[in-house]
Amino acid sequence: MKPQHVPCTVVFDLDGTLIDSAPDLAGALNRLLVQYERPPVRLPEVRTMVGDGAVALIQRGFSRSGGLDGISVERLRIRFLELYVDQMTAETCLFPGAEATLQALGEQGCRMALCTNKPAGMAEEILQYFGIRGRFAAVLGGDSLAVRKPDPLHLSSTIKEAGGHVERAVMVGDSSADVTAARRAGVPSIAVSYGYSSEPVDGLGADVVAHQLDEIPDLLVRLGVLG
Repeated sequence: MKPQHVPCTVVFDLDGTLIDSAPDLAGALNRLLVQYERPPVRLPEVRTMVGDGAVALIQRGFSRSGGLDGISVERLRIRFLELYVDQMTAETCLFPGAEATLQALGEQGCRMALCTNKPAGMAEEILQYFGIRGRFAAVLGGDSLAVRKPDPLHLSSTIKEAGGHVERAVMVGDSSADVTAARRAGVPSIAVSYGYSSEPVDGLGADVVAHQLDEIPDLLVRLGVLG
């Protein structure tokens, strides 16, 4: 039985869900590639590489030109983050409807939380930049725990940190990592169709698909976690 006295907790992914960060991620990745005399990766390709953390993005970028070839992935990760932190919000923007949707959910009594594979400090800084940090009861990044999405502990810990309950929560994201984490945690999921998934969102196994953020409140009612 769902604990009706507990507010609904809506957990959002960040990159590809609330923010379009691919241009800045591509910029940092391509500067890193150039430093190692590798060809840059076009933005449309980078969009399909985002979502599983910096190491995965780096590995996918370098795989386009022969792989790491013995280069320390940790050294690459550190350098990538140095390059990225200088331009996290140069071209990054909120997806249409993000602010209005967060406001609407708050007015309906929902708690919001963020569960991202991006380092927590970077996620916090981006939320502050766009003036929406106050909307979130909890922010857990890829370095907040010993595990990250698709591990369900990342999601369930985010819900707990926000003061929510897994039986009154939903995950909103754009990738298989988001949907898999939700399924394993016993939480319904909403996949957004405009994000960075490298596969069709209809095949991710989410409970429902949203084509824009302002559809989220009605979808929560359909899923039975709101209203």
